[in-house]
Amino acid sequence: MAKKLLTVIGARPQFIKASALSAAVAEDARFVEVMVHTGQHFNAAMSEVFFSELNIPPPQYNLGIHSLPHGAMTGRMLEALEHIMRQEKPDVVVLYGDTNSTLAGALAASKLNIEVAHIEAGLRSYNWTMPEEQNRVLTDRLSHYLFVPAKNAAANLLKEGISEQTAEVVEVGDIMYEVFLRHFEKAKREADWLQESELVSQGYVLASIHRQENVDNTERLKSIFAALDDVHDNIPVLCPMHPRTSKALKRLGISTKIKVVEPLSYLGMLSALLHAKAVVTDSGGLQKEAYYAQKPCFTLRNETEWTELVELNANFLVKDTAELPALLLPRFLDQINADFSKQPYGNGKSARSILNALL
Repeated sequence: MAKKLLTVIGARPQFIKASALSAAVAEDARFVEVMVHTGQHFNAAMSEVFFSELNIPPPQYNLGIHSLPHGAMTGRMLEALEHIMRQEKPDVVVLYGDTNSTLAGALAASKLNIEVAHIEAGLRSYNWTMPEEQNRVLTDRLSHYLFVPAKNAAANLLKEGISEQTAEVVEVGDIMYEVFLRHFEKAKREADWLQESELVSQGYVLASIHRQENVDNTERLKSIFAALDDVHDNIPVLCPMHPRTSKALKRLGISTKIKVVEPLSYLGMLSALLHAKAVVTDSGGLQKEAYYAQKPCFTLRNETEWTELVELNANFLVKDTAELPALLLPRFLDQINADFSKQPYGNGKSARSILNALL
């Protein structure tokens, strides 16, 4: 009898990661998958386009829970997911990353004594003010299968007393690398919108800003976009604008002269990345994708979960945004000696490793 997986997703990065595992499940008669979309990211640009573009099967359930405070959102997801799990009776609940959807899925499954598999386990920023840190740590404590993307993540779990005696810890690499490799060539070809904008011939910096600690802090947000404006004076800045960031800028009356576009699909964002000279971001996923695309990344945070990339001189933490314009001068970019030869996140075959471990 096939093993039933109930996958909980709700945000853009989770759609990307789930595409690889769902494709592997579809080819493996040992498994069946029930997918639940919590609705955390809900508009077409942040949700629907990823399902169609990455060939993800339509979710059997869409909860439509979004635009609420953290507690209310997590609580409503928990209640709805518990009902679905009672009905579906899965063997394993599969969770990705560190969103409210992740924590709600872990809590619901744990209360019902259903095994939990956490993909991208063991990541730590050690910043407890981040909702993402709270979600990922609590989810790890409730999980039976901890699929870590790299050795540092496994070491973090060991330091916290989690070992193979308390859970199954398996280093499977980064599942986003698998998706990157699958779509790399197609994304490289599909760049018509970039060619038309003349950005490619000029060279540009790709920027992505959305995290709570940057967007919800008025002074911090102002300083970030002031710095990006200064960068733009030397090299164009292209920013696919997250809805959350867009609303904050409008509410605060912050204007910017950088090139702002609507949120991009996965292939659109990957195409923009492949043609960029460098990346400025606070996104966890884009830090890794920048490394895969061999682009230097400047992370607008005080810490990162992806410490391997800092060690490889490919990712630079920018705590003081005033330093950003100087860091992105062409003469500095040309001197960066990043080591893109390493493979800290595996060989791009995470999905198959995960399924084998689940058996």
